[in-house]
Amino acid sequence: MKFMRTIMITGGAGFIGSHVVRRFVRNYPDYRIINLDKLTYAGNLANLKDVEDCPNYKFVKADICDFDKLLSVIRDEKVDGIIHLAAESHVDRSIKDPFTFARTNVMGTLSLLQAAKAVWEPLGYKNCLFYHISTDEVYGALELTHPEGIEPPFSTKASSEQHKAYGDKFFTEDLKYMPHSPYSASKASSDHFVRAFHDTYGMPVIVTNCSNNYGPYQFPEKLIPLFVNNIRHRKPLPVYGRGENVRDWLYVEDHARAIDLIFHKGEVAETYNIGGFNEWKNIDIVKTLIRVTDRLLGRAEGEDMDLITYVTDRAGHDLRYAIDSSKLQRELGWEPSLQFEEGIEKTVKWYLENGEWLDQVTSGEYLKYYENMYGGR
Repeated sequence: MKFMRTIMITGGAGFIGSHVVRRFVRNYPDYRIINLDKLTYAGNLANLKDVEDCPNYKFVKADICDFDKLLSVIRDEKVDGIIHLAAESHVDRSIKDPFTFARTNVMGTLSLLQAAKAVWEPLGYKNCLFYHISTDEVYGALELTHPEGIEPPFSTKASSEQHKAYGDKFFTEDLKYMPHSPYSASKASSDHFVRAFHDTYGMPVIVTNCSNNYGPYQFPEKLIPLFVNNIRHRKPLPVYGRGENVRDWLYVEDHARAIDLIFHKGEVAETYNIGGFNEWKNIDIVKTLIRVTDRLLGRAEGEDMDLITYVTDRAGHDLRYAIDSSKLQRELGWEPSLQFEEGIEKTVKWYLENGEWLDQVTSGEYLKYYENMYGGR
């Protein structure tokens, strides 16, 4: 079968990546989708069982730091579009091991850019695009000018009331970068390299910065799946500090939809912020998770509130993140599709209905499968 395009999605076995791969495989049967993933602890091909046999899907196990492998895949598969999601992304891990984050997020992105340039530059970059997915954390932190906020529950679908619940300032595309953690510093560096390849070599690039994602298939080191699993087993729920830190949350399928739209309609060399207009204090997220999970488990709603355990705050813990997505709304017509209450209900229900997936991931059983299939990770 002859395909119209060949798109390589890096990190496609991870949380956000698997949703993007699934969307592109299903929505674009005339595209060949190459899922390139190293299969680190956070990569799990079980996330893509429903599309692994599709004729327009191919998995390639590779490290984005392996320049020669990247070069051969881009050249041999005639890749003309790259959606780059592969990254180390957990802030706590970056504090303990910044070298790994610099290697993967900075040098891995540079290897990918250089390999794409080697193949695309002789073609004049015709019909080519390097789309780099980044994070809101590169902007640093915002002040909590309305510390009391508004108490949940509340309507959150692009709600102006909720959008300004905790402050009047937001991350915009022209804001100066001020990363505070090794993770955000590594992502900021990779963003700069992507833009430099456009300015220096003329490579067509787009960069997007997104707020916290939640939804199915997220590795349970992150807050929502970790806490759902802990509530399920009645284990402690460790909350940093007093849980006053504020984050903007976006349902992962809405992020995948935005990536699809930007890849096809976004302007080259532009930056787009993607957010949920949906700020929550961490402690309010935790209490909401307890109520929803208890109810879905048939327990008295809120009976597991005593699982909350306050722990020493994370080093350099940013107080507030809040994305302004108005440029994306104005220019491309995107906005979140789900109210947070609906999204969190769907998310908790998915984890409870997929307890086997949760158990295999938390136990590490899935790692043995990859070791047998690919001869180590």
